[in-house]
Amino acid sequence: MAMKFDPFRELDRVTGALLEGRPGLRLMPMDLYREKDHYVLSADLPGIDPGSVDIDVDGQLLTIRAERTLRSAEGVKWLTRERESGSFLRQLNLGQGVDTEGIAARYENGVLSVTIPVIERARPRKIEVVSGESAEPVRSSASDSAPQGAVDA
Repeated sequence: MAMKFDPFRELDRVTGALLEGRPGLRLMPMDLYREKDHYVLSADLPGIDPGSVDIDVDGQLLTIRAERTLRSAEGVKWLTRERESGSFLRQLNLGQGVDTEGIAARYENGVLSVTIPVIERARPRKIEVVSGESAEPVRSSASDSAPQGAVDA
């Protein structure tokens, strides 16, 4: 006898119905990488009005907020509605090695790009080593490496 009832599909349907009207924060997928003397954060926010995007820095905490409002016409009977509306929020601890005054943002094609400059003293540099037997500095062969932990997602 064939089973027509799928308990997993039913559980998914019930969970979706319960959470559908729930106001709350939505997912804001992002990438974060370092390129030379700055960090680049790219966040997907398709369908967001750029005027609703709010970025602020409080101490070392970077907060990104956005709002998506979907239009709904009177008398429309929805067959399916998968695009979410509501608030989006993402917070990052910037750490001590970034220039919070130089942060810049740009929104293009549904992607928010935030550039976070690294302060001069946090940039990688070579340290000369002086030998105890001579006053001549000895060049270190250590490679340039970025300081870890400047931005925590």
